[in-house]
Amino acid sequence: MARRRQLYEGKAKILFEGPEPGTLVQYFKDDATAGNGAKKGTITGKGVLNNRISEYLMTRLTEMGVPTHFIRRLNMREQLIREVEIIPLEVVVRNVAAGSLATRLGITEGQRLPRSIIEYYYKNDQLNDPMVAEEHITCFGWASTQDLDDMVALTLRVNDFLCGLFLGVGITLVDFKLEFGRLWENEEMRIVLADEISPDNCRLWDTKTGEKMDKDRFRRDLGKVEEGYQEVARRLGILPEAGPRDMTGPESMQ
Repeated sequence: MARRRQLYEGKAKILFEGPEPGTLVQYFKDDATAGNGAKKGTITGKGVLNNRISEYLMTRLTEMGVPTHFIRRLNMREQLIREVEIIPLEVVVRNVAAGSLATRLGITEGQRLPRSIIEYYYKNDQLNDPMVAEEHITCFGWASTQDLDDMVALTLRVNDFLCGLFLGVGITLVDFKLEFGRLWENEEMRIVLADEISPDNCRLWDTKTGEKMDKDRFRRDLGKVEEGYQEVARRLGILPEAGPRDMTGPESMQ
């Protein structure tokens, strides 16, 4: 593997300088964390599966007219993406009560919400990604009102499409997290979908049994974490043929 300059390493991915200006290489790790890093572990083959799942979903969304940073998959663990200015917000969509929403408001987990709820969280690990309101976002300059309007419009489109797509393969999209970035092309800027869409940042339950097929299996020590991710990929028709240990790690130049 060619030596490349590493630009950033997060909990689940590494970003490298891309082969062309304005591009990056995104490498998916097997590392798993929960509680903003309080719990750490490894899910064998997670990086391979998330790369394939995110590629599939980003490609389908692009076909639906949703702009994303995704360009193409390079290999089993890497994809080529456009370099964007990440907006420091997590946009969370909730369709069914689960996780922190159920805990915070005393709602029974699994209860279908009267309508989808959109929440904003400030991306800051030291502060445990606190929930914020639109007033905080615009006051501190993390995003403008127009940015938020664009993000919400895209988020609703993504939610509608993914709910239908997953329902078609017997999966309920309980909730999920999106991240967005500003893509600059000449003097023009547009908001595009960034990061990834995978069982790492989606709650995915079997529609009939309610069985969890996402990172909650790791968070809650439910076991069979790899099998949950594999089942999502299998139902989407993209389970990779290669084994989970096809690539042990990237080679970088600091």
